[in-house]
Amino acid sequence: MTDDVLDTLRRAPDLEAPNLFAVDASDRLILDEAAPSLAEAPAGSVVVIGDHYGALTLGAAARLGATGMRTHQDRLTGELALAANAERAGLAGAFESLPLGPSLVAGARVVLLQLPRSLEALDEIAGLIAEHADPRVVVVAGGRLKHMSRTMNDVLGRHFASVQARLARQKSRVLVAADPLPEDQRPAGAWPARERHSLPGGRSVMVCAHGGAFAGTSVDIGTRFLLEHLAQMAPDAATALDLGCGTGLLAVALAQSRPSLRVTATDESFAAVTSAQATAESNGVADRVTVLRADAATGVPDASIDLVVLNPPFHVGAAVHPGLARRLFADAARVLRPGGELWAVWNSHLMYRPTLEQVVGPTRQAARNAKFTVTVSTRR
Repeated sequence: MTDDVLDTLRRAPDLEAPNLFAVDASDRLILDEAAPSLAEAPAGSVVVIGDHYGALTLGAAARLGATGMRTHQDRLTGELALAANAERAGLAGAFESLPLGPSLVAGARVVLLQLPRSLEALDEIAGLIAEHADPRVVVVAGGRLKHMSRTMNDVLGRHFASVQARLARQKSRVLVAADPLPEDQRPAGAWPARERHSLPGGRSVMVCAHGGAFAGTSVDIGTRFLLEHLAQMAPDAATALDLGCGTGLLAVALAQSRPSLRVTATDESFAAVTSAQATAESNGVADRVTVLRADAATGVPDASIDLVVLNPPFHVGAAVHPGLARRLFADAARVLRPGGELWAVWNSHLMYRPTLEQVVGPTRQAARNAKFTVTVSTRR
């Protein structure tokens, strides 16, 4: 029955393409390795973290009738896909989606975890489980071998006395962690992490980052290059949007440099928006920076923004795919007023300028260095 359910899963509303899949071998391996623990878990004691599109949550419900599950997915598109897949499978009542925090894992006996790429994200998740789950908790954490490292064992070992690597299958592997360490033997939690940076123009920003936020507390080099042109960006703008805001650095820098500017910051990542909110608060601009968890600019009204800033990702999960950037460009065009500006920074080899011309409007190159291009597109 599980395989039937898994075979019906879709990625929508995330991008769908022949080389993009809703289920992979690591999902099936996690479910198989967790089956004995799931069979013994009381109702309401199963937690799923990092489920891509619902395979773990709906697989656990279909295989062993798990009910009252709590799930957390960092990406909003994954959360929406899970809800849609559950509705089609008649399993909508089997789980509740929750933020990453103590209530998610409180009293948990079994945790199914798709290993995050970021070691910092794994550390934050492992710390939450060790502190708030049932002392008898078993964590079944898996992923694709190409995205795993031995350091993941070490990170789990900071929080659990037992960490076992199971045999690999179909280029996937599971780590099983148990026996949470006593509080005085675990590292002290300090999320979000914080780091102050000097920025072009003489300003400084305190960057706050939860474990799963892209670039952590650092300033990635593309964003730093875009920041060099802050003063040139639509100088008469009253409203701005930091699209795919990450830790909120661009949004906060704009608010700092222009006291009358109202800024919206959106990202589909839960780690990103909680980080961006903390960054805005730490820099005293939370009254002028509104942070939203959204798929692109969903929820931002049409033709309501004077300036959009964007450092677009070009990966969809592990795959390189141009569709995500084009979708962000299209949403930028939708929310910009006629004559409004999209300032974007992108890896030069991606050659986005023709797409920007087509989707947004006339586009010029504002700057270019050895790796990045900064463009300005004016909404038709």
